[in-house]
Amino acid sequence: MEGTHLTRSAKETLELGKAFACSLKNGDIVVLEGRLGAGKTVFAKGIAAGLGVEEEVTSPTFTLLKEYAGRLTLRHFDFYRIADAQELSETGLYDSLGGDGVCVIEWAPRQLPPHIKVSLRVTGENERLIEISRAGE
Repeated sequence: MEGTHLTRSAKETLELGKAFACSLKNGDIVVLEGRLGAGKTVFAKGIAAGLGVEEEVTSPTFTLLKEYAGRLTLRHFDFYRIADAQELSETGLYDSLGGDGVCVIEWAPRQLPPHIKVSLRVTGENERLIEISRAGE
């Protein structure tokens, strides 16, 4: 599903995330990049739906990590409020990488093993340009 995609609504962004989830497998790391309001959490909700998560998915900004059961376990991290490397090491991120399930990370640290990068950019009031690529390989 690599490539560039244009969505024209939150629903289309969610549906793209849902379709993208079909390609995910155990151990995958997905990094969501974009400014505040770019649609990272909407895309993450789509991934969750595509993995068969039935509970409501919300941003883990204040809890740092939310875990959901589905076809694969989804570990949704949000490091917007992390101040430094020491604080990051205490979150459990590095213990979760490459294990069972899928890690989806918003506001990711720079140093990660190979991962899938999803870059979301606002191009209009409801439009998002979403680029999906491999990174760190």
